[in-house]
Amino acid sequence: MPTDLNSAETLALLTRIAASLERLAPVATPHADFTAADAFVWHAAGRRLSPVPKVNRVEMSLLRGIDRVRDQLAENTGRFARGLPANNALLWGARGMGKSSLVKAVHAEINHTGPADSRPLKLIEIHREDIETLPDLMSLLRSDPHRFIVFCDDLSFDADDTSYKSLKAVLEGGIEGRPDNVIFYATSNRRHLLPRDMMENERSTAINPGEAIEEKVSLSDRFGLWLGFHKCSQDEYLDMVFGYVDHLGLQADRDAIRAEALEWATTRGARSGRTAWQFIQDLAGRLGKAI
Repeated sequence: MPTDLNSAETLALLTRIAASLERLAPVATPHADFTAADAFVWHAAGRRLSPVPKVNRVEMSLLRGIDRVRDQLAENTGRFARGLPANNALLWGARGMGKSSLVKAVHAEINHTGPADSRPLKLIEIHREDIETLPDLMSLLRSDPHRFIVFCDDLSFDADDTSYKSLKAVLEGGIEGRPDNVIFYATSNRRHLLPRDMMENERSTAINPGEAIEEKVSLSDRFGLWLGFHKCSQDEYLDMVFGYVDHLGLQADRDAIRAEALEWATTRGARSGRTAWQFIQDLAGRLGKAI
């Protein structure tokens, strides 16, 4: 009887140990079918990529007031798509000026104008809170024959956030580094991805102020291409509005549209591409025009 009891206890103990080890084991990354779509969303919890059949994007021709940065990002992306050297890009600056829209528009433009027999460029979105799993995503992409833009929208880090280290290691600092078939694009309202008061606080309390912030500030240096987006002028704002009006075929008195668009921007305290699009949605709704 004692022998049977000990055997039962031993079996129960081994079962618990096996279950614990299974929970501790890293999540297996499933194989992704990159022929399913040209855009995907990375889901960190299941280490999987979800295809996006239709990307919410704006046509390149409708992005006004950002000609210089548009051309720079398009040229950089085109080189990458052709297998030539290209830089990771940080699109930073004013809200609503088309940072994320430009990334998606450039991706579509490169695929549309590329050779018919070439593999399409893939766009993969990773959410800000999943940056720590970026090395897992890179491992999945490294051996695939396609080329990938990994895109993070509204990237920034708070004082107690250490996930930026995963991003630094992947971009350039790790042993493996960024795969040759992957480029990383991010948008942010901050040029250095950190709040100014955090940087100044670390500088004032550190024994060596320069070294205290160097590690965090150097994250921005991993982006070889910095593209600044600034608030638009009134003329640029109206150019955006009428670009949408003409593209969508909205029929209304242009002087009235101009006055209403300016009033719309004034009541919101901002002129931007986002404000222009919000006005267009309101105008189209009042005109009974589906867009």
